Amino acid sequence: MKKMLFVYNPRAGRELLKQVLSDIIDIFVKADYEVVIYPTQSYHDAYRKIVAFEEEYDLIVCSGGDGTIDEVVTGMMNREKRVPIGYIPTGTTNDFANSLKIPRDLYAAASNAVSGFPFPCDVGRFNDGIFVYVAAFGLFTDVSYETDQTMKNLLGHLAYVLEGAKKLFNVPSYRIRVEHDGEIITDEFIFGMVTNSRSVGGFRSMVGKDVKFDDGVFEVTLIRRPKNPIELQEIIASLLIEQINTDHMYTFKAKKISFESEDEIPWTLDGENGGTHDYVEILNDQKAIQLVVPEKYVSRLSIDGEKVLKK
Repeated sequence: MKKMLFVYNPRAGRELLKQVLSDIIDIFVKADYEVVIYPTQSYHDAYRKIVAFEEEYDLIVCSGGDGTIDEVVTGMMNREKRVPIGYIPTGTTNDFANSLKIPRDLYAAASNAVSGFPFPCDVGRFNDGIFVYVAAFGLFTDVSYETDQTMKNLLGHLAYVLEGAKKLFNVPSYRIRVEHDGEIITDEFIFGMVTNSRSVGGFRSMVGKDVKFDDGVFEVTLIRRPKNPIELQEIIASLLIEQINTDHMYTFKAKKISFESEDEIPWTLDGENGGTHDYVEILNDQKAIQLVVPEKYVSRLSIDGEKVLKK
């Protein structure tokens, strides 16, 4: 019998998993898994559990929001032997799961975790840390970890919008030297993100086109400081209609990118507090982790298309 470690955040989203937990475990057992269950007890508990386990597991399945999958992947990246990861998204936004076509329905996601395709996915290295799908600074990036969990549960994505709206009238900017692929950009920015996702914060079109999850490069979006209220309105309008405005934004792909600033800047990694830094180096670790995704979507997610399925 195969062995699985199931790590879940009992408070994620609207605590929907609690209501169907027995049925989810039944799906795992019917797929011939012996299941060890671990509900997380505190912040970073999923990370600690993944780093510390000594048993031999064939599969790790986690359930929670973007923060939970971040903790599990970060923990796995710090292990010598890496195990495939299945994911049942129960968070508020679930950007990364949506991008990977992991089902929103809990039963379908559980079935995918035990019957889907172990897809080799890129992972981001951020100085000494790890991120799964986004590293960002500036406008709105602190919203997810400043917004109360109860508010998230009650209002869902609207909670982020309401919290973010408070910041529109006091937008900080940062003068940053950005270096990538032999090119140097020095400018003042109110926002920047380095992503491996087709959706960030619910926005689908701001991360670039033709996103592949195993191509070894990130999509980078930087928004310049507006010079006047009209330019700020134009930037906000671009965000609302989810379109890139080249007059106010830089967009490009990069495997390695660095950010250097005079002042320390707060960063967020996968929606969690990433600390403040005056120098950040980000590197794409290509195909570092296996994430279980629906097999029918692999050709759309991969730069290698059908070749990945044949390996």
